[in-house]
Amino acid sequence: MAVASGTHRLGPDNASLQVKTYREGMAAKVGHDLVMDVTRWDATVDLTAWTVELNADPRSLEVREGVRGLKPLTDKDRGEIHRNIDDKVLHGLPIAFRSTAVRLSEADGRLVVDGQLTMAGTTRPVALQLDVGADGRVGGTIPLTQSDWGIKPYRGLMGALKVRDSLEIVLDAHLPAG
Repeated sequence: MAVASGTHRLGPDNASLQVKTYREGMAAKVGHDLVMDVTRWDATVDLTAWTVELNADPRSLEVREGVRGLKPLTDKDRGEIHRNIDDKVLHGLPIAFRSTAVRLSEADGRLVVDGQLTMAGTTRPVALQLDVGADGRVGGTIPLTQSDWGIKPYRGLMGALKVRDSLEIVLDAHLPAG
């Protein structure tokens, strides 16, 4: 692995954490697939003790872009999305991840991280696979199903516009090379 051992701290100044949602339903054309940045978060990656911890503020989700909609998102749309996530989806409850095992995959050199993810007041096990580049870049796309955490995917326009139950968390970081 090209990453230096020791403890590494990550956050919005040196890494990115995004949430991607997708729409479905009869009125999907009027909605947007969303790319949202998590703007307040921190993570500690300890490659000596082989642990990972992450905390994220769900109220810090900011819509970066809305794609494949009929018209561009307005500031009013962005504000409404933010309120709906806070009031109807995540309810402002903290998001946290604590690893239970971290290992380097012999087969493909990926970092495999098992742990417990807490969202919307529910904690469930998850397994993450992150790519590790020769330059210390660590990243990956983590698929999640909202209903696994008791989250009811958002619906609008009397149920004709829905957010798909499955979403993606995208992490991109650069850790010092070893």
